[in-house]
Amino acid sequence: MTIRLPGPGGSLRDYTPRAEPASFTTGAPLVSRTVFSAAHVVADPLADAGPDVAAVDWDATLAFRRHLWAHGLGVAEAMDTAQRGMGLDWAGAAELIRRSTAEARSAGGAIACGVGTDQLTGTATLAEVRAAYEEQLALVEGTGAQAILMASRALAAAASGPEDYLDVYGHLLRQAAEPVILHWLGPMFDPALDGYWGSPDLDAATETFLDVIAAHPDKVDGIKVSLLDARREVELRRRLPQGVRCYTGDDYNYPELIAGDEQGFSHALLGIFDPLGPLAAEAVRVLDTGDTTKFRELLDPTVELSRHLFEKPTRFYKTGVVLLAWLAGHQSHFTMVGGLQSARPLPHLARAYELADGLGLFPDPALGETRMKSLLSLYGVDQ
Repeated sequence: MTIRLPGPGGSLRDYTPRAEPASFTTGAPLVSRTVFSAAHVVADPLADAGPDVAAVDWDATLAFRRHLWAHGLGVAEAMDTAQRGMGLDWAGAAELIRRSTAEARSAGGAIACGVGTDQLTGTATLAEVRAAYEEQLALVEGTGAQAILMASRALAAAASGPEDYLDVYGHLLRQAAEPVILHWLGPMFDPALDGYWGSPDLDAATETFLDVIAAHPDKVDGIKVSLLDARREVELRRRLPQGVRCYTGDDYNYPELIAGDEQGFSHALLGIFDPLGPLAAEAVRVLDTGDTTKFRELLDPTVELSRHLFEKPTRFYKTGVVLLAWLAGHQSHFTMVGGLQSARPLPHLARAYELADGLGLFPDPALGETRMKSLLSLYGVDQ
């Protein structure tokens, strides 16, 4: 059996799907690394809602989180993978946080939740930015979840220099009840975050970032770095105070960063671990035994898929993530909050299917093939 997939220049080619999925185990907790998957939300395709209303299928959304917990991964909730700021507003994110943290307690799963300022509209003052952060921090801490202080579009717009970042983050860290994860998301993920930490020069921005951490090391569990620059992450990781972790958010270079070197390693908080969840957990369990070579043999082949999903414009990687969740049977449809299923062209989606199938990511390859054929038919590609 073959499937006809679109290729470059409008061509069509035959692809033979694999007959059997890869086999992944569940159960044993991960030991050597702390690993979070930034999880997507499942839209409700039957909701009679306009494009500005985030209609979420809560049952399917929570079921996917149980899937991740079953494989030993933590869930990073209400992050950019959940379309935070790209279809999911603060009201939707707040409800997602409340529901997911309750589900985490029931399932015994680890969870950390994004704290931002996305309830603000229009131009905001620094005082308003701080108050917005405080409101969201109070909600997350009230659920018992760990807080992830996300990069803020409003702060990027309001800040006049590094001192404003030092002031806002210093205030938040002083009042945080428990150590938080600081989140540095590069402009490739969100153009509105260009110049974060007070400078478009990444070397200068790094110094400000480190100053924030050095002033409050007891309140920083770790940092999540999403700059897609492995060398920069390693250099930053080596300069962190004792006890402060680095959670890689580098969806291009994660195997080498998690494996580490003689001077240390990165933990993980990754959007690509949404579709890779079972495989990623399997790889980390191998790493728990000290077998770095086998870990790399498992995880290195996934990088081609990850780089494909996160190709420019990188912020639309969520479309490929949701496509793969549908093809894998985690949801019954390929629709997204805000209609973002249309954000990637068909050849991109077809290549994502091919790469994921080659890795054995679909528990039922026949279902994945049938669903992909239905999508191709919708676009006018006969099989």
